[in-house]
Amino acid sequence: MGVPEKLAERMSMAEQHEYLRARFSRRNMIRGGAVTLGAVAGGAFVPGATAQAAVPAQRTAASAEKVDGALVAPFGRHLAFGTDPRTEMTVSWQVPVAVKRPYIRIGARPWDLSRKIEAEVRALHTPAGVGASGDHTQYYLHARLTHLRPGRTYYYGVGHDGFDPAAPHLAGTLGTFTTAPAHSEPFTFTAFGDEGVGYHGLANDALLLGQNPAFHLHAGDIAYADPAGAGKTGDTGFDSRIWDQFLAQTESVAKSVPWMVSYGNHDMEAWYSPNGYGGEEARWQLPENGPDKANLPGVYSFVHGNTAIISLDANDVSFEIPANLGISGGTQTKWLEAQLKKYRAAKGVDFIVVFFHHCAYCTSTAHSSEGGVRQEWVPLFEKYTVDLVINGHNHQYERTDVIKGNEVTKKLPIGGTAYPETEGVVYVTAGAAGRSLYAFTAPDSYEGHENDVESVSAFVNLKGGKQNETVAWSRVRYLNYSFLRVDVTPAAKGRTATLKVRGIAESGEEIDHFTVARRV
Repeated sequence: MGVPEKLAERMSMAEQHEYLRARFSRRNMIRGGAVTLGAVAGGAFVPGATAQAAVPAQRTAASAEKVDGALVAPFGRHLAFGTDPRTEMTVSWQVPVAVKRPYIRIGARPWDLSRKIEAEVRALHTPAGVGASGDHTQYYLHARLTHLRPGRTYYYGVGHDGFDPAAPHLAGTLGTFTTAPAHSEPFTFTAFGDEGVGYHGLANDALLLGQNPAFHLHAGDIAYADPAGAGKTGDTGFDSRIWDQFLAQTESVAKSVPWMVSYGNHDMEAWYSPNGYGGEEARWQLPENGPDKANLPGVYSFVHGNTAIISLDANDVSFEIPANLGISGGTQTKWLEAQLKKYRAAKGVDFIVVFFHHCAYCTSTAHSSEGGVRQEWVPLFEKYTVDLVINGHNHQYERTDVIKGNEVTKKLPIGGTAYPETEGVVYVTAGAAGRSLYAFTAPDSYEGHENDVESVSAFVNLKGGKQNETVAWSRVRYLNYSFLRVDVTPAAKGRTATLKVRGIAESGEEIDHFTVARRV
């Protein structure tokens, strides 16, 4: 059943959507059984949104207006740096129903949260008939903090009318964050991809917190609300509520560690425009310094101490999963080169680390390597001597030798040192954060269990399809849950700056370690 034909002729799509929702409310659906909303193909991203939705309709739950704010607790807190991590931070969170006048309190001490800042509300509506979500509205809140002091730890609490985090009985809801230092000093960051919701993701999160990282990089495929990952609306398994679970799961870390994400194929939620990223723009507030007018919210950069971090959207160059292939019209690659050129010439920036989802070099039997990345970006990584590339997509840990021109320029055994200025680039696949594991064609080879082989059978995804290849660059392979830890040490006078990179298993055991060194 839909809008009567004569009535539909006089109505816009948004008006038709409102008509259908009024007629087939969630209550009526419960009474009368499931109703398919054939005309409704997407969700609505409303107040304060930066993206238009597939169906631009606003939904305000009448019952939410009557909810006592004292009975509604925020959850899913997650942090993200602004463009300048020394002075800018965004605190984001979620509430289960609409609340009145949400805000953040912040101060230098937990007993002094006198500074109160209004939060932005982004409501994301997913209508019935879109996957398995039902008629569901999610409320995401964001408070952008600026003019902070470098290297300072701040205390904060999030609330709304009826829920004041400064109240003594709510002291346990407070969080902290630390801004980047004004000058270079040693720090640690962590990274992985492909987490999702489940025991292994939770276990890795617990280990991450123990590393005391300055920030965490999530290299795409974040929550898996869209299990198909093809970037199409035909997936009946899509469930937007998975995000509620994911943000609750990661809150133990993300409420105090900036959780910097790039977008993978499972993050192209085609029901939300533009480019399937409308839902992501509701949930995340990332640095807004990416390529202009490219509609790629997961493309940005920031500098922490002596290290520049660049996040890319490999969906734009993926031959394997082409839903968003070419959406930037080449502007992302141009932006990337401009960033690499700028950072390589910048005083005080020693290292450049790039992270994104699809692998440049991997021998997994699932996705293996992405030819679009090799074609568009690898030449730039080599030209500007990128120090480390981190990927996800393949659910395992794999690390290459030093590569240049698609060939091994130097074998990099466990414990070895690479010099990108003269030798080439090291690539790490860290996609074993929590989702089900894939497989290798060669045996595992990791710290304490080395099993070197001369060559490994793999393939690369090209525009015309898969092309088999036999490679010699697969140095470390570990088929179990894990993440990456990177310890950054600036150069002391007359010495070299280093990235000490370690693969750490869910058990806490070290599975790989190597050093990237740069003479400065």
